[in-house]
Amino acid sequence: GDIGCGAYCALICHGRFGAGRMREGMETPKSIEIPKVQCQDSARSFAGRRIHLIGIGGSGMRALANMLLERKAIVSGSDNASGGAIDRLRQRGADVRIGQCAGNIPEQCDLVVRSAAIHDQNPELLAATARGIEVIKYSQMLGRLMAEQTGIAIAGTHGKSTTSAMVAYVLHEAGVDPSFVIGATVPQLGGPSGVGGGRHFVAEACEFDRSFLNLCPQYAAILNVEEDHLDCYANLDAIVEAFKAFAALVPLSGAIIVNGDDRKAMESVQNATCEVETFGLSEGCTWRGVDISEHRGLYRVTIMLKGSEFCRLDVPLPGMHNVYNCLAATALLHHAGLTGRQIAELLPGFRGAHRRMTLKGESDGITVVDDYAHHPTEIAATLRAIRDFYRPRRLLCVFQPHQHSRTRLLLKDFATSFA
Repeated sequence: GDIGCGAYCALICHGRFGAGRMREGMETPKSIEIPKVQCQDSARSFAGRRIHLIGIGGSGMRALANMLLERKAIVSGSDNASGGAIDRLRQRGADVRIGQCAGNIPEQCDLVVRSAAIHDQNPELLAATARGIEVIKYSQMLGRLMAEQTGIAIAGTHGKSTTSAMVAYVLHEAGVDPSFVIGATVPQLGGPSGVGGGRHFVAEACEFDRSFLNLCPQYAAILNVEEDHLDCYANLDAIVEAFKAFAALVPLSGAIIVNGDDRKAMESVQNATCEVETFGLSEGCTWRGVDISEHRGLYRVTIMLKGSEFCRLDVPLPGMHNVYNCLAATALLHHAGLTGRQIAELLPGFRGAHRRMTLKGESDGITVVDDYAHHPTEIAATLRAIRDFYRPRRLLCVFQPHQHSRTRLLLKDFATSFA
């Protein structure tokens, strides 16, 4: 193509393009921007290192804290409010302060990790910078932990938590003993994170603030791509570009699993250089769902791999969106070494993540269900699943907007999603 020999060799050495793929007629991009990846030199022992987490009470940050404690790091942190999660971290040996001030940074500190919610003028952040302590974001710390193992990262506008939990649960039940960090509590796994003795690290990969570009996945999934987080993305095209950079993180030896029924998701892997596999209901998908039957919102599906039956699966959670989640999870579990028989036996036992159609209680004939759905597409899918599961009962919905920016920018879509 139009890439000079020197640049071509550099690209091969970087591990993003291979001579074989170029010879196969892969279109040469007019400009190539290689994401900044720190995977190669980030694997290290955390034992004995003094690490301070600003905003330690957040779901992702407390998951990191637990993983660092398991690795024998000396963990401290701060947050604005106490609670059960903070108490549990203290019981495990973390020094957690309520309120944030410069004095919270330990006298001896090797590294400071900041939550994505921490603003640049935070007093602890300013103090750490002034003292010359290395400061990294939550997602960068997650990438360093992932670099030590075989990373499995699940991205997408919707379904990340559920699909990540599915993968971690089945690996756990199969005795693979994975490490995992999920943006929701998974009761069957004992929480949102865990440190296992196996080689796999399952992580939910969030596109907010492009944080997923700090991860080091060997295998990845892109479930769907839609407008969201428009406070940090100019438009849908910018979101697609971020997902393209995420796909570029997967090395030639890995694979990326993408929703073949989602046009924007497919667009995001156009220039991927690793193996690309599709999942969906359309003919031609690598992982295809066929012979689908439904009873009260719960589905049974035959999963085909390249035209041959891989397994017959009872989808454990209501809603067609969970059929797609199961297809992606099955593909990732296959790459993790599990058989179709193992997946078909273990995945139906999954009971979901916290606040994903969670039954809160029943009283006087009224059933209360709680769900975290906060994007118009998620709301529509969740309401459809609840209606199918509980039909013919009357459905009342109480909605709490999640973010001012999302509500304002997607207001028309929100209105439609409740129709």
